[in-house]
Amino acid sequence: MADAPDDSLLPGDIAALARRVVAENVAAGRKVALAESCTGGLVCAAITEIAGSSAVLDRGFVTYSNAAKRDLLAVPGAIIDTCGAVSLETARAMAQGALRHSGADVAVAISGIAGPDGGSAMKPVGTVVFARAVRGREEADAEERRLDGSSRAAVRHQATLVALALLLP
Repeated sequence: MADAPDDSLLPGDIAALARRVVAENVAAGRKVALAESCTGGLVCAAITEIAGSSAVLDRGFVTYSNAAKRDLLAVPGAIIDTCGAVSLETARAMAQGALRHSGADVAVAISGIAGPDGGSAMKPVGTVVFARAVRGREEADAEERRLDGSSRAAVRHQATLVALALLLP
């Protein structure tokens, strides 16, 4: 992980990408929202480290539990029960829920297995799903990544970087 600049609580690579997210979304006139699970609010924290972030960040949902995903984002229980919390389907529903329950133009969702426990042969530690929903588009884009699962911190760090990149216009 990169060292944090003197004026940031966060590692330098995260802070630098968050600066780009704020600047480029300000220039595009866009608001963003987050639905975070395994990152536990780190993406929102990265954005709010940047002066002027209030022009960009509408809101963030930390939906760590399945109940929170259902209650706050209206993720159908059937999706979670059938596909699991760490699935493309759940991530899409999370992103769409964040968009519906915000004034944002784009929403990104993150759900994954940060470890050290919770992994399986099918979904090992480091499995993280991301989705991006854009207002006016019917479908949310989603992808699954296998991140470096050597530590919980490594998974969460990498997931934060991927999510920030998905917020760039």
